[in-house]
Amino acid sequence: MSVKLTQFSHGGGCGCKMSPAILAEILAKTTLPALPKELLVGTETSDDAAVYQLNAEQAIVATTDFFTPIVDDPRDFGRIAAANALSDVYAMGGRPLFALAVVGMPLDKLPLSVIGEILAGGAEVCARAGIVIAGGHSIDVLEPIYGLVALGLVHPKELKRNSGARDGDVLILGKPLGIGILSAALKKGLLSTEGYAEMLRLTTKLNTPGTALAGMDAVHAMTDVTGFGLAGHLLEICRGSKLQALVDFAQLPLIGEAERLVRAGISTGASTRNWASYGHEVALPEGAPEWLQKMLTDPQTSGGLLVACAPEYTDRVLAEFEREGFAPAVIGLMVENIDGSAEAPRLRVS
Repeated sequence: MSVKLTQFSHGGGCGCKMSPAILAEILAKTTLPALPKELLVGTETSDDAAVYQLNAEQAIVATTDFFTPIVDDPRDFGRIAAANALSDVYAMGGRPLFALAVVGMPLDKLPLSVIGEILAGGAEVCARAGIVIAGGHSIDVLEPIYGLVALGLVHPKELKRNSGARDGDVLILGKPLGIGILSAALKKGLLSTEGYAEMLRLTTKLNTPGTALAGMDAVHAMTDVTGFGLAGHLLEICRGSKLQALVDFAQLPLIGEAERLVRAGISTGASTRNWASYGHEVALPEGAPEWLQKMLTDPQTSGGLLVACAPEYTDRVLAEFEREGFAPAVIGLMVENIDGSAEAPRLRVS
């Protein structure tokens, strides 16, 4: 029995996340109790994971990430979802310990063999990360959902938040942009065989440099680019660090086929929702084409690490990415508020 998993998805991969505006509204109405001092990272800066200190040398990194299918092949879906979930541990500078599976499947529509392949794909990527899936929870739902609760360890002094960027820091991006555009083309039957292979290569590549970058004091902030797009996650760094970001669009690494597709009008609904949520904080070049905006807001599934580091450490950070088989790019700078007004855009793209 052949099943197209994406037929069940109203929005695949990280494109099915709540928009930043809706999420902010929900969290604003949530009253939090007094937090223990051991909780080093909570929800205060929209960081990638929670971090709880155990002792002077160890802190637990805890995160969960799951979504509906971004591809039709069940094993590929499992691999992508697992890599995406583990990315949050790496983005905090952590080393994965183990994972729990989050599984929701329409049992009346999917053969058990298909569900088994999804879980096998997740286990395959976890094995590559050196960990096991030690349990989890499963329910019967209308849309297929798969992901992980991922747990890791980090030294408290090596923890990388998204809020520590400093004036003059260089911005480095570890993977090219355009995954959401490729996924939109896939659903429309417009993605080439080569484009699908590139999509799989990027989305299943673990963001392992994050663990090594944790040991570099000159790496001041780190996050991964996922459902809110490059602009959305860079804005989180800007807000948390109380700085502006200057990005040179010409230096952004773009997936070649994704650029051709977005110029032809292919994009995701999530990209539009992202811009509606935070577009007022972004200054684009005068007369910028719509496709440029779509690329900046494109939801990335298992996207690249975004690093803010001291300029003198740029080569060392780039070398760490390259050692792990990445093709990173310097995309901009973090600066003090060059406009001098509270209403100034947090992100300027030239």
